[in-house]
Amino acid sequence: MFAVHLLAFHFTKLKEDQIKKVDRYLYHLRLSDDVLLDVMTRFQAEMVRGLGRDTNPTATVKMLPTFVRSLPDGSEKGEFLAADLGGSQFRAHQVKVFDDGKQSSQLESKFYHLPKEVIQGNGAELFDYVAHCLSDFMETNNLKHKKLPLGFTFSFPCKQTKLDEGVLLGWTKHFKVRGVQDTDVVSSLRKTLQKHKDIDVDVLALVNDTVGTMMTCGYDDPRCEVGLIVGTGTNACYMEEMRHIDLVEGDEGRMCINTEWGAFGDDGALDDLRTEFDRELDLGSLNPGKQLFEKMISSLYLGELVRLILLKMTKEGLLFNGKVSTALLTKGKIEMKHVSAMEKYKEGLSNTKEILTELNLCPSEDDCIAVQHVCTIVSFRSANLCAAALAAILTRLRENKKLLRMRTTVGIDGGLYKTHPQYAKRLHKVVRRLVPNCDVRFLLSVSGSGKGAAMVTAVAYRLAAQRRKIDAALAPFSLSLDTLREVKNKMRTELEYGLKRETQASATVKMLPTYVCGTPDGTEKGKFLALDLGGTNFRVLLVKIRSGRRRSVQMYNKIFAIPLEIMQGTGEELFDHIVQCIADFLEYMGIKGARLPLGFTFSFPCRQASIDKEFDLDIVAVVNDTVGTMMTCGYEDPNCEIGLIAGTGSNVCYMEDMKNIEIVEGNEGKMCINTEWGGFGDNGCIDNIRTKYDKEVDEGSLNPGKQRYEKMTSGMYLGEIVRQILIDLTKQGLLFRGQISESLRKRGIFETKFLSQIESDRLALLQVRRILQQLGLDSTCDDSIIVKEVCGAVSKRAAQLCGAGLAAIVEKKRENRGVEHLQITVGVDGTLYKLHPHFSRVLRETVKELAPQCDVTFMLSEDGSGKGAALITAVAKRLHNIGQK
Repeated sequence: MFAVHLLAFHFTKLKEDQIKKVDRYLYHLRLSDDVLLDVMTRFQAEMVRGLGRDTNPTATVKMLPTFVRSLPDGSEKGEFLAADLGGSQFRAHQVKVFDDGKQSSQLESKFYHLPKEVIQGNGAELFDYVAHCLSDFMETNNLKHKKLPLGFTFSFPCKQTKLDEGVLLGWTKHFKVRGVQDTDVVSSLRKTLQKHKDIDVDVLALVNDTVGTMMTCGYDDPRCEVGLIVGTGTNACYMEEMRHIDLVEGDEGRMCINTEWGAFGDDGALDDLRTEFDRELDLGSLNPGKQLFEKMISSLYLGELVRLILLKMTKEGLLFNGKVSTALLTKGKIEMKHVSAMEKYKEGLSNTKEILTELNLCPSEDDCIAVQHVCTIVSFRSANLCAAALAAILTRLRENKKLLRMRTTVGIDGGLYKTHPQYAKRLHKVVRRLVPNCDVRFLLSVSGSGKGAAMVTAVAYRLAAQRRKIDAALAPFSLSLDTLREVKNKMRTELEYGLKRETQASATVKMLPTYVCGTPDGTEKGKFLALDLGGTNFRVLLVKIRSGRRRSVQMYNKIFAIPLEIMQGTGEELFDHIVQCIADFLEYMGIKGARLPLGFTFSFPCRQASIDKEFDLDIVAVVNDTVGTMMTCGYEDPNCEIGLIAGTGSNVCYMEDMKNIEIVEGNEGKMCINTEWGGFGDNGCIDNIRTKYDKEVDEGSLNPGKQRYEKMTSGMYLGEIVRQILIDLTKQGLLFRGQISESLRKRGIFETKFLSQIESDRLALLQVRRILQQLGLDSTCDDSIIVKEVCGAVSKRAAQLCGAGLAAIVEKKRENRGVEHLQITVGVDGTLYKLHPHFSRVLRETVKELAPQCDVTFMLSEDGSGKGAALITAVAKRLHNIGQK
């Protein structure tokens, strides 16, 4: 028994000595975590270079856009063909995808051997062979009577400009077909298929095998947004934010990026990690100096790397008693299958001994131990380097999502990963060590490249069908120039009705006289009080206006609350409270006994006499906020004769010639008209542009049938229009997985401020998703894009309609003046104009388009309700004094 233990100890000691000897010899192939983290950082930098327009040409990691913009969502269905070119065999697949609630699919495949003369011949021969194989497959599966969409898996680096277009950048994996590089491979395949009259297919998508792997796994696991191939070749793809992809126009949503990471290090970035064996292997390859990272990882080269190491060790007398066999001298004699078999530790050294014997080597037990350990170090380095680059991608994904911790799935395929006994376990372990803040699931792809190409095609089909339905829903919001001209003309007609005595009573645009008969001319001066009342509080302001060279407006104000019991009490109690607050303010300002003119911004009817009795005040004007806006801007710019409110409500006022205002006596001078244009269309004149969503919003409002124009243009209603559209799209299964959440059912949940936030150019879709989550809407990235599009359609129409109405008014002003070209300023206020990222631009562009003979300047109002009330009072005083003189 003691002898057996001694023998076992002796064997273990021998084994340890051999392993240490190999470890020392292959020291540079062993990579520490610090080195791997450094590789990870280097790869991240190359990713950024590859994504940049200016840096991409010199980047080794090309980061190729694939134009795959969406992952499967489970609603895909149909029958598809897939052609898979890239390995040692050509594969044809028929994929049936069922929308049965179970996300099921069927796959029929046939493999065709790729002769050497085809993969190293010319392009015509290659595509003829592919067409011949497809024809045979369709014949075998009785498919020739059907016209089917086809996805083309082409596992070589291609520069794509569309989903169905790709220019080959260069061959890899022993392929050397002449006349194909720098040409569109989809076009070549289509032309060849057209010659085969018995084949009727529609090539819809060009897919890299890595993308196919991600899409196949993404069908089974919605979290899968990375694809990885570790086999004859190696590559990775992942879903990148569009805003980071300089090579493609647009910044909405995501797109799958094919990293083509095999070329990482071609610029010397990995030279410090490449060993003499790597260099020798590269020199003997078909493409020296190219695909250096792939040559350190993929199974195509690992067997050869092992051979070169064993050859040198033997020459140095460290193996096989220094006897170099023909096998060790023969390139390609040791393959990856040998390396994998020798690493089956559970079978001891028997596999290693058998393989080495077949290679005409006479291995001792020590030789077998050493060779097994060489294989382990080589394949472990491959897994380590693969893990470092994958960790870089996972870190980028997590940072893109702005998450502290991320759960994700990596779809994976390839012979090395699937057949090597230790590779998968090593890769998983190292990845989790390098990115501890990512919970990574590795999902093995089944027929990834073939089924994946079909899935890309199926998703493209789904998106095309969705696009048609979304376009149909939003089409009524897209107003042509002719339609906007029609709105402008109708508004002009309604303005005239409101001004005429016989039609004013029935007019929808009421054109109310304000009795403001002038705008500031710069000579206004004095002290004025202004009262700005509306909502849960009100302001009292003292406004000091100076004229002359030191022309200025100084304001002092105090805000007073209106208690709930007073808001809901009698009118007398309300005015008593207001009076008391004014008294407090005058005392606070030290002007209690002064006789001052007072201007009101008052949002509801009132009896002014109740305040007049209390103080020695001269109530001059009751001010509408639109008029206040015009007057405030008019003080800065004498050309300002129009006031626009584009906020919670929508309204316009302007200076009209007295001779045109039939409902007021007198023909001299001008008077400001408060159009109250929100009622435009209440007579049905714009029903042709009202959508079913507008009607739903109107019917659910507090005043059905009233203020129809305002309900299409003002902030109070835009969010509600969006909500109605989202409900409709969700019912059609185009949003939120067809599930209408409780929050989406709530009227008013979608406030207009959310439109401004969602449409902000500065916000990434991730932040849009967060806004939707705050509203209780669990959205995907695709959902967020659609919601943003809906918001854009609604707000753009609002701005265009507002612009059409304003164009009618500036054109009227031009005709009033009798000039060919008008220069005029519009004073503007309102949160929609100020805060929405695009409303003001679209409004301005529409006015310019519809009123080309008017040069319109837009000026933002500052405190139109307070300062404007004081200025109206000052102008009224000035005009009154002139009248007395």
